[in-house]
Amino acid sequence: MFADFIKRLTQPDPAPLADTDARLALTALLVRVARSDNDYDAGEMRRIEEIARDRYGLTPEQAAALRAEAEALEAQAPDTVRFTRAIKEAVPYENRLGVIEALWKVVLADGTRADEEDALLRLVASLLGVEDKDSAMARQRVAAQ
Repeated sequence: MFADFIKRLTQPDPAPLADTDARLALTALLVRVARSDNDYDAGEMRRIEEIARDRYGLTPEQAAALRAEAEALEAQAPDTVRFTRAIKEAVPYENRLGVIEALWKVVLADGTRADEEDALLRLVASLLGVEDKDSAMARQRVAAQ
């Protein structure tokens, strides 16, 4: 089902993603971050759905369906770099901090920050061209909410 999507992500110079594909790639990245500490729980799932509803104006049912589709894609996808490249191509720089904030919302959804999650977020922020300082400020904004 996702073979064509993954093939497009792994091209040397992937074309920019359509909005629906960009949504799927971002949501799959949220799932990947949530799973990085090997404790993917209901709170993180709810947070991913909440982000999808807020970011894309989805109904609860549509957000749950997007999360389920993203879980399946994330399980089949080869690596984080390709997800990140797809998002970087699809999301203007000025909006990438919103991506980082969304990722921090998922990391902080269970009330703990695992080393694996921190490491993955540092990698993703770097690959998106977001400086560590800006990522830290995004984390602080999310934690204050």
